[in-house]
Amino acid sequence: MAAGTRRRPQSALSERGWPVASVTVIDLRRLRDDEAYRSGALRKGADRALIDELTAASESHRVLQGEVEALRAEQNAASKEIGRAAPDQRQGRIDAAAGLKAALQEKEAVFAELSATLEDLAIQVPNPASPRCPDGGEDDYEVIDTVGGQPAAPRLDHAEFAAAMGWVEMDKASQNMGSRFAYVQREAVLLEFALVQYTMAKLVTHGFVPTITPVLVREDLMIDAGFFPTDRNQVYELPEDGLFLTGTSEVALAGLHRGDLLDATDLPLRYAGFSSCFRREAGTYGKDTRGIFRVHQFDKVEMFSFCGPESSWDELEVIRSIEQELLTELGLPHRVILVAAGDLGAAAALKYDCEVWLPSEGRYRELTSCSNYLDFSARRMRTRAKGAEGTELVHTLNGTACAVGRTLVFLMEHCQQADGSFVVPEVLRPYCGMDVIAAR
Repeated sequence: MAAGTRRRPQSALSERGWPVASVTVIDLRRLRDDEAYRSGALRKGADRALIDELTAASESHRVLQGEVEALRAEQNAASKEIGRAAPDQRQGRIDAAAGLKAALQEKEAVFAELSATLEDLAIQVPNPASPRCPDGGEDDYEVIDTVGGQPAAPRLDHAEFAAAMGWVEMDKASQNMGSRFAYVQREAVLLEFALVQYTMAKLVTHGFVPTITPVLVREDLMIDAGFFPTDRNQVYELPEDGLFLTGTSEVALAGLHRGDLLDATDLPLRYAGFSSCFRREAGTYGKDTRGIFRVHQFDKVEMFSFCGPESSWDELEVIRSIEQELLTELGLPHRVILVAAGDLGAAAALKYDCEVWLPSEGRYRELTSCSNYLDFSARRMRTRAKGAEGTELVHTLNGTACAVGRTLVFLMEHCQQADGSFVVPEVLRPYCGMDVIAAR
C-alpha cells in the first residue's frame, strides 16, 4: 500500500481513544517469526519494506514497553517510600519520586508515539493468504467444482429480456440518478422479494439468525471489519455525519459481537444479514454497463459466522456448500474457484468464488463468494471466546447467500423460454405465486 495512505502521527485506533499499546491489528509475533505467515502477506502484494519497517518498530516497541513498565514500578515504589521515610529524609524522597515521575512521563510520551506509529504501519498489512491459495492474480485461480452444463445463449440477453418484459428501466434512472442505477419493476420485483424470502428461509434451517442491518456505519467499524484503508475508494461517504454507506451487511454483522467475550460452547454463532448495499464501482468504467449486472445500489443476503479457531476451515466448507445448494436449487449451472493469493481482498485468508454460467457471454461470471478471515477482523474487534482451554480470539467468516439483482440477471437468461416467457424456478413459486410469466 502506498506510503501516502499512512495517517501519522496518530493511528486510526488511537484516535478512538483506545489504549494503543493494548490493540494490535495484525499478529506481529507471527509476522516476525513465522516465515509462512510473512510469506502469505507478501503473496498478497504487501510491501516488503513496509513489513520490515513494521517488524523493526515492533521490536523497538517491545523493548520500550519493558522500560516503561520498569520505570513505572520504580516510581510507584519511590512514592510508597515517602510515607515511610523519616521527617528529615522525606523531602529527598519526594524529590526522587518527582524525578522518576517526570522521567516516566517523558518515556510514556515516546511510547505512545511509537505505539501510534506501530498501529499505523500494522493497519496497512493485509491478512496473510493461506498456503492453500494458488500464487498469482486474477487469472491464476484453481477450479474446485463444476455443477451443470454450459447452455447456449437465449434469443435475448439479460438486458434485452429485461427491457422486453418491462422489468428494468435504465434510461430514466440514468437521467435522474446517473449511470449504474435502475428502476426494477413489475414481476421482477416480486421475483427479487421471492429470492430474499427463499434464501432467508433456507438459511434459518442451517441455524442462521435472520438480521436486517443498518447500512450506515462509522469509520472505525469499517476499519475493524477489514475494509479500510484498502477499499475506501469504493465506499460512499457522508462526511458531515462521519458515516459510510456499506457495500455489504458483513460490516454491521461483524460489529454484533465487538468487544464481547463469548462462551465457546455457543459457537458457531451464525447470522444472515439483509441490507441494501452501495458501491462506487471505482475502476470499472466501461465494464458491464448493460443491464443490472453491475450497479451502484443493490440488495443482498449475507452469511456471517463467529466460530472457534479449531473449526473455521470446516465452517468455510459449510458456507460454501450452502451457496452451492442455493444455486443448484435455482437451476443455475456454476463452478467454484479457489481465488489466487494476489486476487484476495485485504481481510481474507482464503476465498472461494461461485461463478455462474452466463450464456450470452459464453463464460462464467461471479455471483457469490465466501471467505475465512481467521482472527484478522476479530483481533480488531476484540471479539474473544472463553472455553475450557482459556480465552482466545474467535475466527470470522462470511459468504454471499444471494446478491439479489445479479441473481435475477442469471435467471433471466437461464429461465427464458423460446416464446419469450419466463419459467419461475420451482423453489421461488411459493414466495411469488407465479409459475410462468408470459412475454409482454
